[in-house]
Amino acid sequence: MVGVCPGNNESAGKRRHGKTRNGNKTLKSILVECAQAASKHKDSFFYSQYQRIAIKRGRQRAKMTVAHSMLIAIYYMIKEDKEFKDLGANYYNQFNTEKKANSYIKKLKELGYDVQINAQAS
Repeated sequence: MVGVCPGNNESAGKRRHGKTRNGNKTLKSILVECAQAASKHKDSFFYSQYQRIAIKRGRQRAKMTVAHSMLIAIYYMIKEDKEFKDLGANYYNQFNTEKKANSYIKKLKELGYDVQINAQAS
C-alpha cells in the first residue's frame, strides 16, 4: 500500500475532507517527487492535470493527485505489459468545448464586453 489515494469520507450524500491513507512512506515520497518533476514538463498530461488541480485545490493536493495518477499508470503498464503513452497537455481541452465557450462568453459579458461568436471549421 502506497497511501496516495484520496480519503473517502461521505455522510448523507455529502463528501467531506478525507486524508490520504497511511502507507509506505519511502514509496510515497518518491512518487510525490516524481509527480513534482513530471508536473514541470509543459507538454505532458501530468503538467495540465497539476495546473488544473492547483488552481482549485492548492499545490500540495495537486502533487498528490498527480502522484496518484502516476501510480495508476504504472500499475496498468505493469499489468498489461505496455509502454507509457502520454495523453498530451491538451487532453482536458477536448471535453465540453461548447460549455467552456459559453462560460467564457458569460464572463466577458459580465465584464461589459459585447461578444459575437464565429465558429471555425476544423
